[in-house]
Amino acid sequence: MFGANAHTDAFFVAFKIPNFLRRLFAEGAFATAFVPVLSEYRTQRDYRELKDFVDHVAGSLGLVTLAVSLVGVVAAPLFVSVFAFGWVLDGDSDKLALAAEMLRLTFPYLFFISMTAFAGGILNAHDRFAVPAFTPVLLNVCLIGAALGLAPLLDGSIVALAWGVLVAGITQFTFQLPFLNQVKLLPRPRPDFGDPGVRRILTLMLPALFAVSVTQINLLFDTVLASFLVSGSISWLYYSDRLMEFPLGILGVALSTVILPKLSRRQAEADGVTFSRTLDWGLRMTVMFGVPAAIGLILLAGPMIATLFQSDVFDAHDVAMAERSLMAYSLGLLAFILIKVLAPGFYARQDTRTPVRIGVIAMLVNMVLNLLLIFPLQHAGLALATSLAAYLNAFLLLRGLRAAQAYRPLQGWLRLGLQVGAAALLMGALLAWSSPQLDWWVEAGRIDRVGRLGGLIVAAMAVYFAVLFVAGVRPRDLRGSGAV
Repeated sequence: MFGANAHTDAFFVAFKIPNFLRRLFAEGAFATAFVPVLSEYRTQRDYRELKDFVDHVAGSLGLVTLAVSLVGVVAAPLFVSVFAFGWVLDGDSDKLALAAEMLRLTFPYLFFISMTAFAGGILNAHDRFAVPAFTPVLLNVCLIGAALGLAPLLDGSIVALAWGVLVAGITQFTFQLPFLNQVKLLPRPRPDFGDPGVRRILTLMLPALFAVSVTQINLLFDTVLASFLVSGSISWLYYSDRLMEFPLGILGVALSTVILPKLSRRQAEADGVTFSRTLDWGLRMTVMFGVPAAIGLILLAGPMIATLFQSDVFDAHDVAMAERSLMAYSLGLLAFILIKVLAPGFYARQDTRTPVRIGVIAMLVNMVLNLLLIFPLQHAGLALATSLAAYLNAFLLLRGLRAAQAYRPLQGWLRLGLQVGAAALLMGALLAWSSPQLDWWVEAGRIDRVGRLGGLIVAAMAVYFAVLFVAGVRPRDLRGSGAV
């Protein structure tokens, strides 16, 4: 509805700033520090101590994120100037003013979504995964509602989306409260930074603030550099990132959500064998589903962008530009998922120093690659740099777990590699042979595009899983060996 232009660039900057902080205070550093400590309290303390701990964490987290949100609202123009510095140098005051106006609406989202992550962490620790997994859907519903319902009332202004973000934060938080009551842990927020549990979370969070969110920092750095490129570059990267995040959210976030409390429990029980088996299971699931997802995104990047986003305001040029960055991001999809699985192996053991060192290395490499690749590849170079740095990050995390003897691979990896490789090769050959050129997708009608794309995806899935079955993979293999 809004296309890829100066206005959408302004919204995506206004949304990315609190969204970036959300990854730090919510699913990122906070979750990785909170869940292991919460699991320990559940295992080793009585209910009264557990409830006091939850109340103190709720009050302390709420106070900090509320303060940060208020600072963000007041200093919105400053934040925009820092994260879109290219606009400052260009003297683009209209874009800066629009982004600042929307940031004042989107920044309070940080407070509500952080409390949502807090509630989700409690539910996940109680093996109630469905409610936290469904909650993000409400953000999409609110954004779609704002685009379809509120934008026409505001003369088509993209500011409607900023209101949608704010409403989404409130909706997501309140949605989880009844389910917290069911597990008898509905908090009565009481800030207490002297509480031993809160202090331990802060100790674990401080280094994890950087380490767990390296990918997000890299993506935000992309935004800063993209502000120096032509209008539309930030939007092309955003649309590409959304499609890359789709399989990452379905597989990577889901695996991380399930694995972290399981690993934390095994660590608290000093069960190193099952700890390693759980990691091995997560890595096998990553390879089995992440490889075909990455290949599919690369080969169907243009068709997906055209089918989902092409319109009167998102033209053929936008499709071609977004295709480039999506292909570059897709090359790193497997690494992004691996990080989601490997990082909990450190946090469950309450080791945040090692991921910090690894994160610093990956960050510096990403910055260097950004500067090297942005000139020949423009916005796609930024995406490619992020992907390459993610592989370095994943490799160093894996090496660290192996060196610490926390992860010992089970037998069968060579066989799995051959099975997945053969299935992915045949699936890729099918897509490369049967998918039309980008010109066809741009010129075809929407119904034709949807039908053709849906057929290609179904056919690719059928070929991939059929080859896996013929190669000896069975549904029981997905359960692991007592890992979860």
